[in-house]
Amino acid sequence: MASRTKTAPEEAYTAEPFVPGSGGIEALREAAAGCRGCPLHRDATQTVFGAGNVHARVMLLGEQPGDQEDRQGAPFVGPAGKVLTRALDEAGIEPGDTYVTNAVKHFKFELVPERGKRRIHKAPSLREMTACRPWLEAELRLVDPEIIVALGATAGKALLGSSFRVTKQRGMLLPFPGHEERGECLLATIHPSAVLRADDREAVYAGLVSDLRIAARALG
Repeated sequence: MASRTKTAPEEAYTAEPFVPGSGGIEALREAAAGCRGCPLHRDATQTVFGAGNVHARVMLLGEQPGDQEDRQGAPFVGPAGKVLTRALDEAGIEPGDTYVTNAVKHFKFELVPERGKRRIHKAPSLREMTACRPWLEAELRLVDPEIIVALGATAGKALLGSSFRVTKQRGMLLPFPGHEERGECLLATIHPSAVLRADDREAVYAGLVSDLRIAARALG
C-alpha cells in the first residue's frame, strides 16, 4: 500500500505529529525537513532549523527565516545575522558558543510584483507560532541553555504569550512560563533587523549590545 503524506488538518495546525520522540538535534533537523504542521511549508523553499553549538549556554530565538535563510537553509545568514554576530562579540558572548533558531521554521512572505517579484517578509500569526512550538520545545530540551534570548516581539510572544511587549520588557531577566525551575533565564531584546531599519543605526545597535551584555553578566 502506498504511504500517505501526513498533513495537519486545517483546523488544528501543529507540528507535534512530526517531532520524533527520541534522537538528537540531527534527528530533529531531519524530521523537521518534512514538517507539514501548518500551511507555511507550501511556499517556503525549505525548513530552516536551528544551528550552532548543541551544548550552548545561550539560545538565541528569532522570529522566522528571512529570504536568504530560506534559500540557504540556515538561520541568521543574512544581513541581520551579521549584525547579531557582531553584537554578540561586542557584548562578550562568543558567537560560536550559541545556538540560534527561530520561533517559526518556514519563511512567510508575500510577492511584490512592482518590486521585481521580491519576497517581502510577513510576520507569522499566533496560530503559526503555536503550530511550530513543539520544535522549539524539543530544541530547548536537547540544548538545555542557561539563558534564552528572545530577539524581537514575535520571539518574545512565542515564549511569553501575546501580552508581551518588547518595548516594556526588553533588557530584563525574566522567568520562562512553564519552566520556572530554570529561574530568571529569559532575556528579551530587539531583533537585529531593527538595527538595519533604524534611522539612527548606531544608537539602536548600542541598545542591542547593552541588552546582550545583561545576558553575558548573567552567565558569569
